[in-house]
Amino acid sequence: MTKEIDCRGLACPAPVLQTKQALEKEQPNAIKVVVDNEASKQNVSRFMESQNLEVTVLQEGADFHVIGKIDEGTVPETPVAEKPEAGHKKIMVMVANDRMGHGDDELGEKLMVSFLKTLKEMGEELWRLVFVNNGVKLTIKDSDVLPVIQELENDGIHILVCGTCLTHFDLLDQKQAGETTNMLDIVTAMQLADKVINI
Repeated sequence: MTKEIDCRGLACPAPVLQTKQALEKEQPNAIKVVVDNEASKQNVSRFMESQNLEVTVLQEGADFHVIGKIDEGTVPETPVAEKPEAGHKKIMVMVANDRMGHGDDELGEKLMVSFLKTLKEMGEELWRLVFVNNGVKLTIKDSDVLPVIQELENDGIHILVCGTCLTHFDLLDQKQAGETTNMLDIVTAMQLADKVINI
């Protein structure tokens, strides 16, 4: 049985939430989710992959058909975030702006660069770096801090970038670091974190 869901016109995280609900309640052998934007396509595909589904994406006009099939013997499971070694806290840093503080924008941009460069001093406790709203502009090409963010990513820090925010600013194709994500991933990460720092 293939479950079909039409998620066209729905904002994040509705397509992922509907996919999750269908998989949990109906446990179909295959699921097809129709979405109408790149961010939803990426988010639904990644969610299906996290559930051990074999994912295929077909494009028809402006729509994407994201198809997930369950291999025999594979049981979908709720993704569990990787845990740091025992004794280490999991600190999540959420960046909602491309500058730090209010008052002088030039100073705020310099402070943000300094802050991101200094984040590695958290060591193994830095677990997630999440960019939302205006903060997603730090992850695109020509960003002054892009090399710093890419270095953190190369060091194993899991970086999440809000797909709805990238789409809103028309920057989805300019993202150069991190994984396009949705609010379900962000809320789940907040639950799993020992501490959340908002910037």
